[in-house]
Amino acid sequence: MFACPVIPVRDTVVFPGSITPLLTSRVRTINAVKAVAPDRLVFVSAQYDASVENPGTNGVHTFGTLCRIQNVMQSKSGSVNIVLEGLCRAKVVQFVYSASYLEAEIEKVPATCETSGNVIEALRRSVMTELEKYIALNRHVPQQILQMAEEIANPEDFADLTVAHLKIKAESKQRLLETTEIGARLRLLVELLAGECEMLEMEKEIDDEVQEKIKDTQRNYFLREKLKIVQDKLGDDCTGADAEELREKIENSLMPEAVKEKALRETERFSRMPAMSPEASVARTYIDWLLDLPWNKSSEDDLNIARAEKILNEDHYGLDDVKDRIVEYLAVRKLAGQEMRAQVLCFVGPPGVGKTSLGMSIARAMGRQFVNIALGGLGDEAEIRGHRRTYVASMPGKIIQKIKQAGTDNPVMLLDEIDKIGSIYKGDPSSALLEVLDPEQNFRFTDNFLEVPFDLSRVMFITTANTTSTIPGPLLDRMEIIHLPGYLAEEKIEIAKRHLLPKIFKEHGITADDMSISKPVLMNVIRNYTHEAGVRGLDRALSKIARKIAAGIAKNPEAERKKNVINNDKVKEYLGAPKLYATRVPKQNAAGTSIGLAWTEAGGEVLLIESAVMKGTGNVTFTGNLGNIMQESLKNSMAYIRSNAKKFGLEKFDWQKKDVHVHVPENAVPKDGPSAGITLALSICSSLTGRKIDVSYAMTGEMTLHGEVLPIGGVREKILAAKRLGLKKLIVPADNKNDVAELKDWIKEGLEIHYVSNFDEVAALALKK
Repeated sequence: MFACPVIPVRDTVVFPGSITPLLTSRVRTINAVKAVAPDRLVFVSAQYDASVENPGTNGVHTFGTLCRIQNVMQSKSGSVNIVLEGLCRAKVVQFVYSASYLEAEIEKVPATCETSGNVIEALRRSVMTELEKYIALNRHVPQQILQMAEEIANPEDFADLTVAHLKIKAESKQRLLETTEIGARLRLLVELLAGECEMLEMEKEIDDEVQEKIKDTQRNYFLREKLKIVQDKLGDDCTGADAEELREKIENSLMPEAVKEKALRETERFSRMPAMSPEASVARTYIDWLLDLPWNKSSEDDLNIARAEKILNEDHYGLDDVKDRIVEYLAVRKLAGQEMRAQVLCFVGPPGVGKTSLGMSIARAMGRQFVNIALGGLGDEAEIRGHRRTYVASMPGKIIQKIKQAGTDNPVMLLDEIDKIGSIYKGDPSSALLEVLDPEQNFRFTDNFLEVPFDLSRVMFITTANTTSTIPGPLLDRMEIIHLPGYLAEEKIEIAKRHLLPKIFKEHGITADDMSISKPVLMNVIRNYTHEAGVRGLDRALSKIARKIAAGIAKNPEAERKKNVINNDKVKEYLGAPKLYATRVPKQNAAGTSIGLAWTEAGGEVLLIESAVMKGTGNVTFTGNLGNIMQESLKNSMAYIRSNAKKFGLEKFDWQKKDVHVHVPENAVPKDGPSAGITLALSICSSLTGRKIDVSYAMTGEMTLHGEVLPIGGVREKILAAKRLGLKKLIVPADNKNDVAELKDWIKEGLEIHYVSNFDEVAALALKK
């Protein structure tokens, strides 16, 4: 028994007396080769699972072959070519731990012979008989193996040499390796050879059948070619008749001359194809696509501006800025005609605000066909550019498909969810859209399937997105961004009255005489059961109420139908308890609690910011799921207060013995953005000085390190959020004064708005003496 490095091998079993080359790049195997003593002995064992890269002690057979390394060659790629000489059978007594390679204590396993000499000779002859059959059936095994086997007198060496050259499974070879009794080994070898010969005979029969079928296919092809010649002589070719019909359609079409020439060439090629040929079907499909496309077939634009405004107002409530931009587009189109520079509008906004329906309204206002393409999750460039005709079941891309569907070359084409395009190994669809949306290129857009240019310059492209951050820069540069900010609660009420309820009544088989809901109740549904920028959640809530009404009517069809007046109690009965809760504004002035205003995709929100000072070591901690930018605002606020400690009466404050903790309630909701700067600073300043905050003030504004107040966005939504909670006094950056002036009077009514340019003004207003 002696210690020896272990080399695991995949799908290979090394036998005594054989020379086996081994190419490996495994680090542990290379380490084992380098570690062998001057005798260069290693234990080679087959691993159970060939997919394992570095098998452990449980991953290799304990029965293997002791081998001597004859030669080692290092390749440029880092792999090593090893030549192994099998010496004798051996087995693992126990594995020895080694970090760099597998090692084990092994002992040699001698062969035994409990079978008589006559039986051994009979078994040997049976092996030779089966080996002759095997070599005759398997062309990959050289004939010399038979001659070498006949010359070996020792039955043990004869069995090992024979099995080493067989193309059988590694599991079968491992069984032969582990069979130490020579007679049993020869019997097993006969069984394996007989089984392999039977399998090879079956494979030969299958191959003969396949060859016969190939001959039949060639004969059929020859006969079809002869039939084609006969049909040509008789003038009875069905593809020829179809080709003549196609030529007539092509000549009468509105195709450009270059496209017409291409179509005629394809038709000529199609006429020479056998009717049953698969290529004829591909050619016919291609010609049909060329004929079906609306070459130079346009719908006439209806550029009546007053009618367009009426349609936009009928279909959408609010969104005045967006509708004004669309009317401007139509007005310029009317005055400039074809000289107008092509533009791509991109509607960006939260879900449910009407981006897709705006595209449909534009098409209706202009009198154009409307088609849309859902780009969300699209990852294959061929979906845009089409597949080449060499592929099976190839077809044009979605752009050309939708042009065919529209039936005109100037539809309104909506590319929905352009911010959610994927990118996989098959190409980048967003890069393919660069050509589609560029007016300098799209007049000669070439689909891979058509292989001829199609003019897309007359198409009005509109795209939609929830955010611009995921749209590639070059693609974003080709579009004019129009932001849809989301609806206010007051606007949602009007949308529900004008659009949602009539549609819901129709879809649920009821009428306005069956269900009535007032504006205050609608406001209750909006505030307590939906939290969104759009109106999809409101639509679902009202639909649920309508279903309850419809169910009540259907259960008693004979009863007289009465109007169901929906009040707040009915809403709670139908929709359950309120899902959302309003922020609790403090009723009394308190130290360390300030009221901020925030913008979210669902509209404006009121945000409470709390801070507390306690004994500690000068640490500043924060909680409330704050984003990176809001954390930076917190650091700026602390730096400003500490650098101006004398101004706030904190010149003797021991900063190293106090901790400051800032908290923004609703930990589960992520919060970020710079507009809470002055709110954070006021809260911290109040906690440090002990001066209370006037909680009748709500505020918003970004603050610099020197206390300057910078402008913020979302002014309208923030002011309305304060108004909803009854806050009358607002602190707004002075730079946002023009934004407030543009708001409608009903929004500003009853509010006392203070404009500030530095934090001192904020403290003078909201921090009590």
